[in-house]
Amino acid sequence: MNRDDVNWRGYWVAAPTPFTREGTLDEKLWREELQLYHGQGVHGLLVNGTTGEWFSQSDAERRRVAEIAVEELSGKTTVVIGCTTYTAAHSAELGRHAKEIGADGILSTPPPYAAPTAREIVAFYQTISDRVDLPLMVYNWARGVVVEITADTALELTKIDHVVAIKDSTANRVQALATLERVVDRVRVFGGFINPLGLAVLRGIGGDGNIDGGGLGAAFAVAFYEAFWRGDFAAARAAADRYVALMSQLINPDWSGVYGSPQAQIKACMQVLGQPGGWPRPPLLAIEDPKSLAALRDVLASAGLMRGGAAA
Repeated sequence: MNRDDVNWRGYWVAAPTPFTREGTLDEKLWREELQLYHGQGVHGLLVNGTTGEWFSQSDAERRRVAEIAVEELSGKTTVVIGCTTYTAAHSAELGRHAKEIGADGILSTPPPYAAPTAREIVAFYQTISDRVDLPLMVYNWARGVVVEITADTALELTKIDHVVAIKDSTANRVQALATLERVVDRVRVFGGFINPLGLAVLRGIGGDGNIDGGGLGAAFAVAFYEAFWRGDFAAARAAADRYVALMSQLINPDWSGVYGSPQAQIKACMQVLGQPGGWPRPPLLAIEDPKSLAALRDVLASAGLMRGGAAA
């Protein structure tokens, strides 16, 4: 497989998994959230990723979250299931379930905490590929797993059957560009393109999409890609400016949240907007102090999102 075997592109939401305040999975709210994203016109959905708090879910919960996502959105948008675990064998178990339920693909970071070498990273993904017959997205997430997937390692990963894409969430822009140049002709590349520099990179080098958490800027992000695809670069730049104005007030350059953990911050914003995001689950904690909530309301209002949760 390679990039031509999938049509993955555009703006995807990394969906937060909604829990009740008591910490149980809220299936009703999850279905409502999925329909929210479908209504926003997103081009794909990632479930059980970092934003989905995979790390605090049991395998049974992760399977149920994936099943509901496929039930709700299969045939309507691309659905990729996050299968990150500490071993390739465990990730492959979740991947085979994703295959059984009809998901479009799977995603994994390198194994967290283990700090694997480049050789070990390649072996990890090779094992998943050997055991799961689905398109596979590599996820470079150094903030969560300690190690970076460098451009050289990314190139080696593109040689693995089933690897068709990389979600490159590095904070190192120089490395991101190097990786893009090395692999974009082989696999789909999702990175940080919704900004003036990203627009220039898309036009000059290439690239395929963005995947961010929660969809707070979905109206701007969807508009960005649809304007880009029709060649209206002025409209794409205008949408990118609005997206950056919003996200720069919420996310720090190292991908941490300004007012709390990113997942808790997303869910707090969704609650402010009346959207079905639910609550975070420990070890993450809800943002409930009045000062932070007031600041989040101000950020959302500055982006024109406070009237019914849609961009004005």
